[in-house]
Amino acid sequence: MASREVTVIVGANLTGGRAAEALRENGYSGAIVLIGAEPDRPYERPALSKDFLRGAIAEEKIYLRPLGWYAEQDIELRLGVRATRLDAASKAVELQTGERVTYSRLLVATGCDVRKLTVPGGDLPGIHYLRTVRESARLAGQIGRAQHVVVVGGGFVGSEAAASARALGRDVTLLEAAPVPLERALGAKMGAVSAEIHREHGVDLRLSCALREFRGHGCVEEVVLSDGGTIRCDLVVVGIGVVPAVSWLEGSGIACDDGVTVNEFTETNRPDVYAAGDVANTWNPLFSERMRVEHLENAQNQGAAAGKVMAGVRDAYLPVPYFWSDQYDLTYQYVGHARGDDLVVVRGDIAKRSFTTFYVRADRVRAALSIGRPRELMAARRLVQSGRRVTPAVLADEQADLDALVGDVFKAGTARL
Repeated sequence: MASREVTVIVGANLTGGRAAEALRENGYSGAIVLIGAEPDRPYERPALSKDFLRGAIAEEKIYLRPLGWYAEQDIELRLGVRATRLDAASKAVELQTGERVTYSRLLVATGCDVRKLTVPGGDLPGIHYLRTVRESARLAGQIGRAQHVVVVGGGFVGSEAAASARALGRDVTLLEAAPVPLERALGAKMGAVSAEIHREHGVDLRLSCALREFRGHGCVEEVVLSDGGTIRCDLVVVGIGVVPAVSWLEGSGIACDDGVTVNEFTETNRPDVYAAGDVANTWNPLFSERMRVEHLENAQNQGAAAGKVMAGVRDAYLPVPYFWSDQYDLTYQYVGHARGDDLVVVRGDIAKRSFTTFYVRADRVRAALSIGRPRELMAARRLVQSGRRVTPAVLADEQADLDALVGDVFKAGTARL
Protein backbone atom coordinates (compact mmCIF):
# COMPACT_ATOMS: atom_id res chain seq x y z
CA MET A 1 0.00 0.00 0.00
CA ALA A 2 1.34 3.43 -0.96
CA SER A 3 2.15 5.70 1.95
CA ARG A 4 -0.11 8.68 2.54
CA GLU A 5 1.01 12.04 1.21
CA VAL A 6 1.96 14.65 3.80
CA THR A 7 1.72 18.40 3.24
CA VAL A 8 3.66 20.38 5.84
CA ILE A 9 2.87 24.05 6.37
CA VAL A 10 5.45 26.00 8.37
CA GLY A 11 3.58 28.98 9.75
CA ALA A 12 0.38 28.43 11.74
CA ASN A 13 -0.79 31.95 11.00
CA LEU A 14 -3.39 33.51 8.71
CA THR A 15 -1.56 32.38 5.58
CA GLY A 16 -0.95 28.86 6.82
CA GLY A 17 -4.48 28.54 8.16
CA ARG A 18 -6.09 29.61 4.88
CA ALA A 19 -3.78 27.26 2.96
CA ALA A 20 -4.87 24.31 5.13
CA GLU A 21 -8.52 25.22 4.60
CA ALA A 22 -8.03 25.46 0.82
CA LEU A 23 -6.31 22.08 0.69
CA ARG A 24 -9.34 20.39 2.24
CA GLU A 25 -11.85 22.48 0.27
CA ASN A 26 -10.18 21.41 -2.97
CA GLY A 27 -10.28 17.71 -2.25
CA TYR A 28 -6.85 17.05 -0.79
CA SER A 29 -7.05 13.85 1.29
CA GLY A 30 -3.45 13.55 2.44
CA ALA A 31 -2.14 14.42 5.88
CA ILE A 32 -1.68 18.10 6.77
CA VAL A 33 0.75 19.19 9.48
CA LEU A 34 0.55 22.85 10.52
CA ILE A 35 3.65 23.97 12.42
CA GLY A 36 3.76 27.30 14.27
CA ALA A 37 6.30 29.05 16.44
CA GLU A 38 3.52 30.75 18.42
CA PRO A 39 1.45 28.76 20.94
CA ASP A 40 -1.80 29.91 19.33
CA ARG A 41 -3.75 28.54 16.38
CA PRO A 42 -4.15 30.68 13.23
CA TYR A 43 -5.57 34.16 13.81
CA GLU A 44 -5.84 37.58 12.16
CA ARG A 45 -3.34 40.24 13.25
CA PRO A 46 -4.95 43.60 12.29
CA ALA A 47 -7.04 43.85 15.46
CA LEU A 48 -3.91 43.57 17.62
CA SER A 49 -3.15 47.27 17.19
CA LYS A 50 -6.79 48.34 17.10
CA ASP A 51 -9.95 46.69 18.53
CA PHE A 52 -8.22 43.95 20.52
CA LEU A 53 -5.69 46.38 21.99
CA ARG A 54 -8.53 48.68 23.09
CA GLY A 55 -10.53 45.81 24.57
CA ALA A 56 -13.32 46.28 22.00
CA ILE A 57 -13.36 42.63 20.89
CA ALA A 58 -12.75 39.34 22.70
CA GLU A 59 -9.72 37.24 21.86
CA GLU A 60 -11.85 34.40 20.50
CA LYS A 61 -13.05 36.68 17.70
CA ILE A 62 -9.62 36.93 16.05
CA TYR A 63 -9.12 33.18 15.47
CA LEU A 64 -9.92 31.72 12.06
CA ARG A 65 -11.51 28.52 13.36
CA PRO A 66 -12.51 26.91 16.66
CA LEU A 67 -9.76 24.69 18.03
CA GLY A 68 -11.79 21.52 17.45
CA TRP A 69 -12.20 22.25 13.74
CA TYR A 70 -8.61 21.25 12.99
CA ALA A 71 -9.07 17.78 14.47
CA GLU A 72 -12.33 17.40 12.57
CA GLN A 73 -10.50 18.21 9.33
CA ASP A 74 -7.60 15.87 10.14
CA ILE A 75 -5.15 18.77 10.38
CA GLU A 76 -2.39 18.21 12.91
CA LEU A 77 -1.43 21.34 14.86
CA ARG A 78 2.16 21.53 16.08
CA LEU A 79 2.16 24.81 18.02
CA GLY A 80 4.83 26.55 20.07
CA VAL A 81 7.66 24.93 18.12
CA ARG A 82 9.96 26.67 15.67
CA ALA A 83 11.35 25.27 12.41
CA THR A 84 15.14 25.62 12.45
CA ARG A 85 16.29 24.10 9.18
CA LEU A 86 15.02 22.83 5.84
CA ASP A 87 16.67 19.79 4.27
CA ALA A 88 15.16 20.14 0.81
CA ALA A 89 17.16 17.23 -0.62
CA SER A 90 15.64 14.84 1.91
CA LYS A 91 12.29 16.74 1.98
CA ALA A 92 12.41 17.23 5.74
CA VAL A 93 11.85 20.13 8.13
CA GLU A 94 13.95 20.14 11.29
CA LEU A 95 12.37 21.55 14.46
CA GLN A 96 13.93 23.15 17.53
CA THR A 97 13.11 19.95 19.41
CA GLY A 98 15.48 18.02 17.12
CA GLU A 99 12.61 16.25 15.38
CA ARG A 100 12.54 15.91 11.59
CA VAL A 101 9.16 16.12 9.85
CA THR A 102 9.18 14.74 6.31
CA TYR A 103 6.87 16.08 3.63
CA SER A 104 5.54 15.40 0.16
CA ARG A 105 4.85 19.12 -0.29
CA LEU A 106 5.94 22.06 1.83
CA LEU A 107 4.49 25.54 2.20
CA VAL A 108 6.75 28.21 3.69
CA ALA A 109 4.39 30.64 5.47
CA THR A 110 6.65 31.89 8.24
CA GLY A 111 5.72 35.54 7.74
CA CYS A 112 8.02 38.16 9.24
CA ASP A 113 9.92 38.93 12.42
CA VAL A 114 9.79 42.37 13.99
CA ARG A 115 12.80 44.65 13.79
CA LYS A 116 14.23 45.28 17.24
CA LEU A 117 15.77 48.47 18.59
CA THR A 118 19.44 48.17 19.52
CA VAL A 119 19.85 51.42 21.49
CA PRO A 120 20.95 51.39 25.14
CA GLY A 121 18.08 50.60 27.47
CA GLY A 122 16.13 48.90 24.70
CA ASP A 123 15.50 45.87 26.91
CA LEU A 124 13.88 47.78 29.78
CA PRO A 125 10.48 46.52 30.99
CA GLY A 126 7.66 48.64 29.60
CA ILE A 127 9.01 48.61 26.03
CA HIS A 128 6.58 46.67 23.86
CA TYR A 129 6.57 45.21 20.35
CA LEU A 130 3.29 44.43 18.67
CA ARG A 131 3.34 41.35 16.45
CA THR A 132 1.61 38.52 18.32
CA VAL A 133 -1.65 38.16 20.24
CA ARG A 134 0.31 37.58 23.46
CA GLU A 135 2.26 40.82 22.95
CA SER A 136 -0.96 42.73 22.29
CA ALA A 137 -2.59 41.25 25.40
CA ARG A 138 0.37 42.26 27.58
CA LEU A 139 0.33 45.77 26.14
CA ALA A 140 -3.44 46.05 26.66
CA GLY A 141 -2.95 45.11 30.31
CA GLN A 142 -0.51 47.97 30.84
CA ILE A 143 -1.71 50.74 28.56
CA GLY A 144 -4.81 51.32 30.65
CA ARG A 145 -2.61 52.23 33.63
CA ALA A 146 -0.27 54.50 31.68
CA GLN A 147 -0.57 58.24 31.33
CA HIS A 148 2.01 59.04 28.67
CA VAL A 149 2.75 56.60 25.84
CA VAL A 150 5.62 56.99 23.41
CA VAL A 151 5.23 55.23 20.06
CA VAL A 152 8.40 54.66 18.04
CA GLY A 153 7.71 54.36 14.31
CA GLY A 154 5.06 56.06 12.19
CA GLY A 155 4.21 53.15 9.91
CA PHE A 156 0.85 51.41 10.02
CA VAL A 157 1.41 49.53 13.28
CA GLY A 158 2.78 52.61 15.03
CA SER A 159 0.08 54.90 13.64
CA GLU A 160 -2.69 52.49 14.65
CA ALA A 161 -1.20 51.99 18.10
CA ALA A 162 -1.00 55.78 18.57
CA ALA A 163 -4.64 56.13 17.52
CA SER A 164 -5.71 53.36 19.90
CA ALA A 165 -3.82 54.92 22.80
CA ARG A 166 -5.50 58.26 22.12
CA ALA A 167 -8.89 56.55 22.00
CA LEU A 168 -8.12 55.21 25.47
CA GLY A 169 -7.39 58.73 26.71
CA ARG A 170 -3.63 58.43 26.92
CA ASP A 171 -1.20 61.23 26.11
CA VAL A 172 0.79 60.11 23.07
CA THR A 173 4.08 61.12 21.51
CA LEU A 174 4.78 59.55 18.12
CA LEU A 175 8.39 59.47 16.92
CA GLU A 176 9.19 58.97 13.23
CA ALA A 177 12.61 59.02 11.59
CA ALA A 178 11.21 60.03 8.17
CA PRO A 179 9.95 63.54 7.30
CA VAL A 180 6.31 62.31 7.45
CA PRO A 181 4.48 59.21 8.70
CA LEU A 182 3.65 56.45 6.21
CA GLU A 183 5.94 57.98 3.58
CA ARG A 184 7.15 54.61 2.29
CA ALA A 185 3.61 53.32 1.79
CA LEU A 186 1.71 56.44 0.73
CA GLY A 187 4.32 58.91 -0.48
CA ALA A 188 5.31 62.33 0.86
CA LYS A 189 2.07 64.19 0.04
CA MET A 190 -0.28 61.71 1.68
CA GLY A 191 2.20 61.19 4.49
CA ALA A 192 1.82 64.90 5.23
CA VAL A 193 -1.95 64.40 5.41
CA SER A 194 -1.39 61.56 7.88
CA ALA A 195 0.73 63.91 9.99
CA GLU A 196 -2.11 66.46 10.04
CA ILE A 197 -4.57 63.78 11.16
CA HIS A 198 -2.37 62.68 14.06
CA ARG A 199 -1.93 66.26 15.25
CA GLU A 200 -5.65 66.99 14.92
CA HIS A 201 -6.26 64.14 17.37
CA GLY A 202 -3.83 65.47 19.95
CA VAL A 203 -0.72 63.42 19.18
CA ASP A 204 2.63 65.06 19.83
CA LEU A 205 4.24 64.11 16.51
CA ARG A 206 8.03 64.35 16.25
CA LEU A 207 9.39 63.91 12.71
CA SER A 208 12.90 63.37 11.30
CA CYS A 209 14.06 62.38 14.76
CA ALA A 210 16.18 59.50 16.05
CA LEU A 211 16.59 57.78 19.39
CA ARG A 212 19.73 57.76 21.49
CA GLU A 213 18.62 55.63 24.43
CA PHE A 214 15.93 54.69 26.96
CA ARG A 215 16.31 55.37 30.66
CA GLY A 216 14.54 54.13 33.72
CA HIS A 217 14.81 52.44 37.10
CA GLY A 218 13.19 49.02 36.86
CA CYS A 219 11.12 50.08 33.83
CA VAL A 220 11.25 52.61 31.03
CA GLU A 221 10.69 56.17 32.24
CA GLU A 222 12.35 58.39 29.66
CA VAL A 223 13.24 58.48 25.98
CA VAL A 224 16.40 60.34 24.99
CA LEU A 225 16.55 61.67 21.43
CA SER A 226 19.67 62.06 19.32
CA ASP A 227 19.58 65.86 19.79
CA GLY A 228 19.64 65.42 23.56
CA GLY A 229 15.96 66.13 24.12
CA THR A 230 14.03 63.89 26.52
CA ILE A 231 10.45 62.65 26.76
CA ARG A 232 8.97 61.26 29.96
CA CYS A 233 6.81 58.18 29.51
CA ASP A 234 5.10 55.26 31.26
CA LEU A 235 5.47 52.81 28.41
CA VAL A 236 6.77 52.57 24.86
CA VAL A 237 5.36 50.84 21.79
CA VAL A 238 7.86 50.07 19.02
CA GLY A 239 6.78 49.58 15.41
CA ILE A 240 9.82 50.04 13.19
CA GLY A 241 9.05 47.41 10.59
CA VAL A 242 9.62 43.72 9.98
CA VAL A 243 11.96 41.39 8.09
CA PRO A 244 11.02 38.17 6.28
CA ALA A 245 11.48 35.10 8.50
CA VAL A 246 13.83 33.16 6.24
CA SER A 247 16.92 32.50 8.38
CA TRP A 248 15.87 28.86 8.86
CA LEU A 249 16.12 28.37 5.08
CA GLU A 250 19.85 29.16 4.89
CA GLY A 251 21.71 26.40 3.09
CA SER A 252 18.50 24.82 1.76
CA GLY A 253 18.91 26.00 -1.81
CA ILE A 254 15.64 27.94 -1.67
CA ALA A 255 16.07 31.20 -3.58
CA CYS A 256 15.55 34.24 -1.35
CA ASP A 257 15.68 37.95 -2.13
CA ASP A 258 13.75 40.10 0.34
CA GLY A 259 11.76 36.98 1.19
CA VAL A 260 11.29 33.70 -0.64
CA THR A 261 11.05 34.26 -4.38
CA VAL A 262 8.04 32.57 -5.99
CA ASN A 263 6.17 32.70 -9.29
CA GLU A 264 2.48 33.44 -9.79
CA PHE A 265 1.69 29.84 -8.75
CA THR A 266 3.46 30.30 -5.36
CA GLU A 267 6.18 27.88 -6.48
CA THR A 268 9.80 28.31 -5.36
CA ASN A 269 12.87 27.20 -7.30
CA ARG A 270 12.79 23.78 -5.58
CA PRO A 271 10.27 21.05 -6.48
CA ASP A 272 7.31 20.66 -4.12
CA VAL A 273 8.25 23.75 -2.06
CA TYR A 274 5.88 26.72 -2.11
CA ALA A 275 5.74 30.04 -0.24
CA ALA A 276 2.97 32.53 0.48
CA GLY A 277 2.06 35.53 2.60
CA ASP A 278 4.37 38.13 4.13
CA VAL A 279 7.44 35.97 3.54
CA ALA A 280 6.86 35.55 -0.22
CA ASN A 281 8.40 37.82 -2.84
CA THR A 282 6.01 37.22 -5.72
CA TRP A 283 6.17 37.86 -9.44
CA ASN A 284 3.14 39.94 -10.38
CA PRO A 285 2.57 39.97 -14.17
CA LEU A 286 0.14 42.90 -13.92
CA PHE A 287 2.91 45.21 -12.70
CA SER A 288 5.76 43.27 -14.37
CA GLU A 289 7.75 43.24 -11.14
CA ARG A 290 8.28 41.37 -7.92
CA MET A 291 6.63 42.54 -4.74
CA ARG A 292 6.37 41.40 -1.15
CA VAL A 293 3.09 42.49 0.46
CA GLU A 294 2.67 42.62 4.26
CA HIS A 295 -1.09 43.01 4.58
CA LEU A 296 -4.03 40.80 5.56
CA GLU A 297 -5.66 40.61 2.14
CA ASN A 298 -2.54 39.16 0.56
CA ALA A 299 -1.74 36.93 3.52
CA GLN A 300 -5.05 35.11 3.39
CA ASN A 301 -5.63 35.15 -0.37
CA GLN A 302 -2.17 33.96 -1.33
CA GLY A 303 -2.35 31.30 1.37
CA ALA A 304 -5.60 30.04 -0.13
CA ALA A 305 -4.08 30.20 -3.62
CA ALA A 306 -1.12 28.10 -2.49
CA GLY A 307 -3.46 25.56 -0.92
CA LYS A 308 -5.34 25.22 -4.22
CA VAL A 309 -2.16 24.71 -6.22
CA MET A 310 -0.85 22.11 -3.77
CA ALA A 311 -4.21 20.33 -4.02
CA GLY A 312 -3.76 20.11 -7.80
CA VAL A 313 -5.78 23.16 -8.94
CA ARG A 314 -3.18 25.14 -10.89
CA ASP A 315 -4.64 28.65 -10.86
CA ALA A 316 -2.31 31.63 -11.01
CA TYR A 317 -2.40 34.16 -8.18
CA LEU A 318 -2.69 37.56 -9.89
CA PRO A 319 -3.67 40.07 -7.21
CA VAL A 320 -4.24 43.78 -7.26
CA PRO A 321 -2.76 44.51 -3.79
CA TYR A 322 -5.18 45.99 -1.26
CA PHE A 323 -4.98 47.05 2.36
CA TRP A 324 -6.80 49.20 4.86
CA SER A 325 -5.95 50.91 8.12
CA ASP A 326 -8.36 52.19 10.78
CA GLN A 327 -7.02 55.28 12.55
CA TYR A 328 -9.19 57.45 14.78
CA ASP A 329 -12.55 57.85 13.02
CA LEU A 330 -11.06 57.32 9.56
CA THR A 331 -10.40 54.30 7.37
CA TYR A 332 -7.53 54.45 4.90
CA GLN A 333 -8.07 52.14 1.92
CA TYR A 334 -5.36 51.54 -0.65
CA VAL A 335 -5.29 49.49 -3.82
CA GLY A 336 -2.48 48.83 -6.30
CA HIS A 337 1.27 49.35 -6.12
CA ALA A 338 2.75 52.83 -6.53
CA ARG A 339 6.29 54.07 -6.93
CA GLY A 340 7.82 57.14 -5.36
CA ASP A 341 7.97 59.12 -8.60
CA ASP A 342 4.37 58.46 -9.71
CA LEU A 343 2.20 61.51 -10.39
CA VAL A 344 -0.18 62.17 -7.48
CA VAL A 345 -3.70 63.25 -8.51
CA VAL A 346 -6.26 64.17 -5.82
CA ARG A 347 -10.01 63.95 -6.35
CA GLY A 348 -12.13 65.43 -3.57
CA ASP A 349 -11.47 67.49 -0.47
CA ILE A 350 -8.46 66.58 1.66
CA ALA A 351 -9.43 69.08 4.34
CA LYS A 352 -12.80 67.38 4.79
CA ARG A 353 -11.13 63.94 4.81
CA SER A 354 -13.21 62.86 1.82
CA PHE A 355 -10.96 62.18 -1.15
CA THR A 356 -9.31 59.65 -3.43
CA THR A 357 -5.68 59.99 -4.42
CA PHE A 358 -4.57 58.36 -7.66
CA TYR A 359 -0.95 57.40 -8.31
CA VAL A 360 -0.45 57.69 -12.06
CA ARG A 361 2.31 56.74 -14.48
CA ALA A 362 2.03 57.35 -18.24
CA ASP A 363 -1.72 58.06 -17.86
CA ARG A 364 -2.32 54.70 -16.20
CA VAL A 365 -3.49 54.36 -12.62
CA ARG A 366 -1.02 52.24 -10.67
CA ALA A 367 -2.58 52.73 -7.24
CA ALA A 368 -5.16 54.71 -5.29
CA LEU A 369 -5.69 55.78 -1.70
CA SER A 370 -9.19 56.59 -0.52
CA ILE A 371 -10.51 58.06 2.71
CA GLY A 372 -14.27 58.26 2.98
CA ARG A 373 -14.93 57.18 -0.61
CA PRO A 374 -15.15 53.38 -0.84
CA ARG A 375 -17.12 53.42 -4.09
CA GLU A 376 -14.38 55.37 -5.85
CA LEU A 377 -11.82 52.89 -4.58
CA MET A 378 -13.73 50.07 -6.26
CA ALA A 379 -13.59 51.95 -9.56
CA ALA A 380 -9.90 52.68 -9.01
CA ARG A 381 -9.23 48.99 -8.50
CA ARG A 382 -10.77 48.21 -11.87
CA LEU A 383 -8.71 50.97 -13.48
CA VAL A 384 -5.52 49.52 -12.01
CA GLN A 385 -6.41 46.03 -13.17
CA SER A 386 -7.42 47.12 -16.67
CA GLY A 387 -4.41 49.31 -17.38
CA ARG A 388 -6.69 51.68 -19.27
CA ARG A 389 -5.24 55.09 -20.06
CA VAL A 390 -7.00 58.02 -18.43
CA THR A 391 -5.82 61.61 -18.15
CA PRO A 392 -5.06 63.15 -14.74
CA ALA A 393 -7.63 65.89 -15.46
CA VAL A 394 -10.42 63.32 -15.74
CA LEU A 395 -9.34 61.61 -12.54
CA ALA A 396 -9.38 64.92 -10.64
CA ASP A 397 -12.76 66.00 -12.06
CA GLU A 398 -15.48 65.07 -9.57
CA GLN A 399 -18.09 65.41 -12.32
CA ALA A 400 -16.45 62.59 -14.29
CA ASP A 401 -18.18 59.26 -13.68
CA LEU A 402 -15.46 56.77 -12.75
CA ASP A 403 -17.92 53.87 -12.82
CA ALA A 404 -18.83 54.68 -16.42
CA LEU A 405 -15.16 55.11 -17.28
CA VAL A 406 -14.30 51.59 -16.22
CA GLY A 407 -17.60 49.92 -17.07
CA ASP A 408 -16.35 48.21 -20.22
CA VAL A 409 -12.61 48.05 -19.62
CA PHE A 410 -12.49 44.26 -19.25
CA LYS A 411 -13.86 43.57 -22.70
CA ALA A 412 -10.41 44.10 -24.17
CA GLY A 413 -8.59 42.28 -21.38
CA THR A 414 -6.00 43.69 -19.01
CA ALA A 415 -2.79 45.52 -19.80
CA ARG A 416 0.51 45.46 -17.99
CA LEU A 417 1.47 48.58 -16.09
